[in-house]
Amino acid sequence: MGQASTLPGPSRDHLDWPFFEERHRDFAARVDDFARSGVMAGIDHADVDGACRKLVKALGDAGLLAAATGTSDAEPLIDSRLVCLARETLAWHDGLADFAFAMQGLGTGAIGLTDSAELRAAVLPKVRSGEWLSAFALSEKDAGSDVAAMACAAHADGDHYVLDGEKTWISNGGIADVYTVFARSGEAPGTRGISAFVVFADDPGFSISERIEVIAPHPLATIRFENCRIPASRRLGAPGEGFKIAMRTLDIFRASVAAAALGFARRALDESLVHAKARPMFGAALADLQLTQAALGDMATGIDAAALLTYRAAWRRDVQKLSTTREAAMAKMTATETAQDVIDRAVQLFGGRGVRTGEITEKLYREIRALRIYEGATEVQKLIVARELLKTI
Repeated sequence: MGQASTLPGPSRDHLDWPFFEERHRDFAARVDDFARSGVMAGIDHADVDGACRKLVKALGDAGLLAAATGTSDAEPLIDSRLVCLARETLAWHDGLADFAFAMQGLGTGAIGLTDSAELRAAVLPKVRSGEWLSAFALSEKDAGSDVAAMACAAHADGDHYVLDGEKTWISNGGIADVYTVFARSGEAPGTRGISAFVVFADDPGFSISERIEVIAPHPLATIRFENCRIPASRRLGAPGEGFKIAMRTLDIFRASVAAAALGFARRALDESLVHAKARPMFGAALADLQLTQAALGDMATGIDAAALLTYRAAWRRDVQKLSTTREAAMAKMTATETAQDVIDRAVQLFGGRGVRTGEITEKLYREIRALRIYEGATEVQKLIVARELLKTI
């Protein structure tokens, strides 16, 4: 959000839950210290591209990006709880800082999941240090929730692949140095005929066709491939495995979207508590009114419920080593919808001030809306949960 807070900081009460170890609590404190250190104070949020580059570099210099990319190139295992804690904490402080952190992990997650030691060595250290920015290119104009409708194509040509088509709504599009791209390679119909590739921003035939402006400024673009020729060694996994790789990547980071929503919701509740106690109303304080207390009670309960789902999903993946497709979908759906409601209630409690440009509630309101759509809209999460349930019968 780019607005410094006078509050003591995000709540850490939930860090006492059994999902966490001491290293998680220490890491959350490190992220909070980073956000409060003043390193973000000189970042101009009106210059979104420049702000993202500076934030990524600062996160890299602080050693925090290792949580998103893995600490080892040989076996870059990612601890989902660390990713979630980083996103929750950063989102409480600044939405663009959360975005900058998350994209370094999402953009390279597929590289870490596959067995290309060469690509890991070439990409992960530069992304982890903040020298490079990364992007995840899955969505298309007519293939967002319906990945099987993907039209961007990759055809084999000797020891190369040639990519043609477009991807849109690509976060970090236009400023990323490396893109994980999913394209139809034709091994089978539908999702079984999609492969994953690594494309660099300076590859011939790659270009930015459009920058996209959204209500909460983030770097987004439509990217284009015109006879973009890349070595076959830059394919991730086997031919036709792209959809599986994409879903495995999203399974890692989907719960972290829920965590970011928690960060926004907690900031809205914290700001609401301070405002309600300070705002005179009908001869008392706004906080003394029962309707206000009911709203605050609903907000706090919703946040805790969403947090339990979020960290259950992360713990299940980290500790139990089990699939979290259903659990991450539940968390993402519940946390983003809850956060939207919490922030809307905060705007209402702030009254006219709540919708004034530049107020924290107004910024939070713009920040939260996209989270209910990206990495699988709420409606898609419901379908995922139902499908996973039906498999058990």
